Formats: sequence, structure tokens, C-alpha cells
Amino acid sequence: MRLPSPATSPSAGLLSLRLVVGATFLLHGLDKLGDVSGTEHFFASLGIPAPELMALFVAVTETTGGLLLIAGLATRIVAAALTVNMVVALATAHDDLRFFVADGGIELEALLAGASLALALAGAGRVSLDAKASA
Repeated sequence: MRLPSPATSPSAGLLSLRLVVGATFLLHGLDKLGDVSGTEHFFASLGIPAPELMALFVAVTETTGGLLLIAGLATRIVAAALTVNMVVALATAHDDLRFFVADGGIELEALLAGASLALALAGAGRVSLDAKASA
């Protein structure tokens, strides 16, 4: 078995990260779009202002952002927006610092915030529409 060259390994790693993070945001966004009313009620219970507007905004941001991450298009901007999205989720949805998701903890939001921040800082890599646009 031949190992990938050091020049392609970072791009393969970024592709893998983009696919997993993008798919996660896409599915969470579609879930919110499928039940906007439920998302509005949840946001209202958290004290988020204008929950009817914010529910739709977050659902569209996560859905569109997930698709763009998968494609590797506008990656740094999209990943920065998704990082902010997860920081807001951390600040509003958790009043204590339990870690595990099963315990109502911050595990998922923290992981997605960190992964999104990594993509915002590193970019999409060579296997992306961003790379094709700059070539």
C-alpha cells in the first residue's frame, strides 16, 4: 500500500473534514426547515429575540452552509458564519457546562464550532471549488 504524498494529505484531510461537517450542518438545517414552527418555539424558550425570523435564518444558514462546505465553495466565509452560529448555540442552549450530548451537554456544539473554526482558518484545500476558482 502506498501512502499519500505529504502534499496531498492536508487537502485530503480538509476534504474529509468539510464533508463530515458540511453533512452535519446540512442535515441539522434540513431538520429545522422541516419543523420551522418547532424551531421557533425552541428559540423562543431560549429567549432568542425574533424567534420566527431567527429560526428561518439559522435553518437556511445551516442548510446552505452545509452544502457550500461539501462543495468547498466560499469555505472560509461560510465556516466563519457557522462558527458564530455554534458559539451562539453554546451561549444560549446550555446554562451549565455538562459535556456529553446524552446529558444535554455541549459536546456537539463545541465540536462543530472547533471544526468550523479550523476550516475558516485553513480554507477548503486543493480538492474544492475554491481551489478551482483561484487556479
